[in-house]
Amino acid sequence: MGALQMKDTHGKRSSSMSFALRWKHENVRLIVLSALISIAMTFMFLVLLHGTADKHVSVVVNGRETIVSTKQWSLQRLLDEQAITVGAYDKVSMPLDGGIEDGDRIVIDQAVPLVVRADGKAKTMYTTEKTVAAAIDQADISVRSQDKVVPPLTSSLESNMIITVTRIDKKYSESAYPVPFTVVKKEDPKLALGKEKLVQTGKQGTIVKRYEKVFQNGILVSQTLVEKMTKSSAVNQVVAVGTKKPEPKVTMLSAKSPAATTMTKRGVTFSSKKVLRNVTLTAYSAGVASTGKGKSHPEYGITASGSRVQEGRTVAVDPKVIPIGWWVYIEGIGFRRAEDTGSAVKGNKIDVYFDSESYADKFGLKRGYTVYILGPKKPEAL
Repeated sequence: MGALQMKDTHGKRSSSMSFALRWKHENVRLIVLSALISIAMTFMFLVLLHGTADKHVSVVVNGRETIVSTKQWSLQRLLDEQAITVGAYDKVSMPLDGGIEDGDRIVIDQAVPLVVRADGKAKTMYTTEKTVAAAIDQADISVRSQDKVVPPLTSSLESNMIITVTRIDKKYSESAYPVPFTVVKKEDPKLALGKEKLVQTGKQGTIVKRYEKVFQNGILVSQTLVEKMTKSSAVNQVVAVGTKKPEPKVTMLSAKSPAATTMTKRGVTFSSKKVLRNVTLTAYSAGVASTGKGKSHPEYGITASGSRVQEGRTVAVDPKVIPIGWWVYIEGIGFRRAEDTGSAVKGNKIDVYFDSESYADKFGLKRGYTVYILGPKKPEAL
């Protein structure tokens, strides 16, 4: 009886333990799942609690900084809250779907539209660069040192700005030009007066001029002389001008001349070889107005006979009528000597010399004078 009771007791304990193990084994997954759900809910609660807390975030748009307070947990929601639009070409310092934390600093550079003109093309672009130089570099346009950029490379960009790149090219050319020779006249005392002789033949020279041509976008806009070089010098042409005066010639009247007439004038008795009637008188001086020579001229005051003019003595005559070197008596004027000639003194015309140019001008033209031709020797008072 006792042995039988002990066997029954052992059987009941084994059955109880087996049931507990089976229950634990079958429900372990449920226990683990419950634990995970509990942890997740706790995490979500903490996230929600953190997300709904106020955050202070620095937002910098185009260099202007603003501190905003928000409960948003992502950047895009923050931008929507602040009515800030981010375009396709704008730059943002963090992803739009990224989370934000208290104390974050978000930098947004908004792109501006502009037009770049270069090499015959116009390119519209959007950029967040700050200067003209950076925008041109972004457009992949090369700029040489001689090119012109408007506005300048250092200028700050503005919305809808037009940037123009003008290509500047310089080219050089050379042209040769003739240089005429100069004719130089030199006095030659061995050559007869008025004669000219070629001493040295003149030769043209040559100069080369170098020009700088400036082209803007292939169009010539300026041409500047930058250098002038003498390739060959001109050679002067030298001409000798004779200054040798002819010996005074005394022309004797022909035998057919009328017989000499003796008369007395102004206390002087003389014999005339010939008498000229109805002679025209004019006057001249040694100055430029009468002779074309100034006082600095080496021939100033020198007559055709080689003597120097003298008022009260010198007259100019036609040598075919009155021989050079002969004395004459002009009624109303007095004794004079034929020492000079003149291109306007022809026939029965005599040009009387005076020192004063003004007096010579006032003398004018006088007609109807009688002139006695005396000879190479001046009559003297008896």
